[in-house]
Amino acid sequence: MSRLHVVSGKGGTGKTTVAAALALALADEGRRTLLVEVEGRQGIAQVFETDALPYEERKIAVGPGGGEVFALAVDAERALLDYLQMFYKLGGAGRALKKLGAIDFATTIAPGLRDVLLTGKVCEAVRRKRKNGRPVYDHVIMDAPPTGRITRFLNVNDEVAGLARVGPIHNQAQAVMRVLKSPETAVHLVTLLEEMPVQETVDGVAELRAAALPVGGIFINMVRPPLLGEEELSRAADGERPAVAKAFSRAGLGGARRGGLAERLVDPLLEQAREHVVRVRLEQEQRKEIAGLGLPAPELEFLDEGADIAGLYRLAKDIRKQGVPGVAG
Repeated sequence: MSRLHVVSGKGGTGKTTVAAALALALADEGRRTLLVEVEGRQGIAQVFETDALPYEERKIAVGPGGGEVFALAVDAERALLDYLQMFYKLGGAGRALKKLGAIDFATTIAPGLRDVLLTGKVCEAVRRKRKNGRPVYDHVIMDAPPTGRITRFLNVNDEVAGLARVGPIHNQAQAVMRVLKSPETAVHLVTLLEEMPVQETVDGVAELRAAALPVGGIFINMVRPPLLGEEELSRAADGERPAVAKAFSRAGLGGARRGGLAERLVDPLLEQAREHVVRVRLEQEQRKEIAGLGLPAPELEFLDEGADIAGLYRLAKDIRKQGVPGVAG
């Protein structure tokens, strides 16, 4: 069963919202989930309508099943201080380096180091145990970088392990990769039923698989139900203008005479119907593209009133009903 769920997606697909809903969905009775942000956007605080998250694990919600949801915004500088203390016992010397700006300098000139620190902190939360040997968190959900750079972000420890052949850095990088490439991890991608996000998702899955990173599933977000059945879609595509005009006339909308209300309504209505047909047919094509990946693909509804707290719980309910990719039962 997967315990680390990495959520990525093209910008604008709602990956932070999906990650938050997933954390709620996995917070079953008695279970604890940790939702981690690594991009410094405070997106989790926004979707849960709470204050900015500090560099500490804070309880922010209760799941639909009664479990607990904690959240953490990982800061690369603070993570580096933790790392220096853990492996080199620098303590006050590490804080002095921060005051001198050395840590900020190091993470700026070596972007890969920043990713190593962020993934390392997340994997530490996955591995952390209680005194009885059980995991502190049943599931850890990472609101990860976008699809375009998710493979490099997750695979950076492989590069570091290759550069540092021995020592604690090498060992730490290898430990992180053992988690990221194990069945404990599932990388989920979020998409919309639109051509560009779906194509980026297809490319992202190919890159993840080539890097031997475990892909979990595809969350299809912001799905609108079709307003017309298949027969009605075909008729709308044909543009049956006379039939529509007569129907308006029978409904008492001013008759079908030229210039009447019914006559003026026909063309705008048919145009809207044709636009709807185009959208539905495009979505059907994109569903086929996603199905070709051979992965679970839960669909999440479009939230008309926005992704507020109530909306998050609705999405969490949808996820629980359809099942979380990589999690049994």
